[in-house]
Amino acid sequence: MTDSLVIMGVAGCGKSSLGAALAQATGLRLVEGDDFHSPASRAKMSQGVALNDADRDGWLGVLSAQLRAHPEGLVLTCSALKRAYRERLRQAAPGLRFVFLDISREQAQARVAARAPLHFFSTSLVDSQFATLEAPTGEPGVLRVDALNPIGQLQAEVTAWLSPHKQQA
Repeated sequence: MTDSLVIMGVAGCGKSSLGAALAQATGLRLVEGDDFHSPASRAKMSQGVALNDADRDGWLGVLSAQLRAHPEGLVLTCSALKRAYRERLRQAAPGLRFVFLDISREQAQARVAARAPLHFFSTSLVDSQFATLEAPTGEPGVLRVDALNPIGQLQAEVTAWLSPHKQQA
């Protein structure tokens, strides 16, 4: 069973912050999904054009390859908005678990606006993220957490959730 974990959710939910905290706490490598978007996809997003399934196909392939390349486990930040995207990642790493950072549209919009000068993602795309999101409610191996909780609290919650899984591995 893999020790890999995907930190997922819409833009602005805190994937990078929680991913970094979890990587440090677990000693696992951190892979930032955003680092693997193609230049064309980055350009689209910076212009306020939402990515479609075809745009995400190659990206998901690269992220799947990252999961396969690290059988010892890793922490991957990835929006994983649709169930089909999560299933593709699960195929690359059986036993893969997901932490869903749940956030309201208003809070996500505020966070994305606050980081706008430093990030390629256009604030106009938050609505498209929520339109695309298929919440992972009821899927196996998913922990839903409140994205507005402090990072330290979230890290502790996820680490506690992972502990029984590691004992079974």
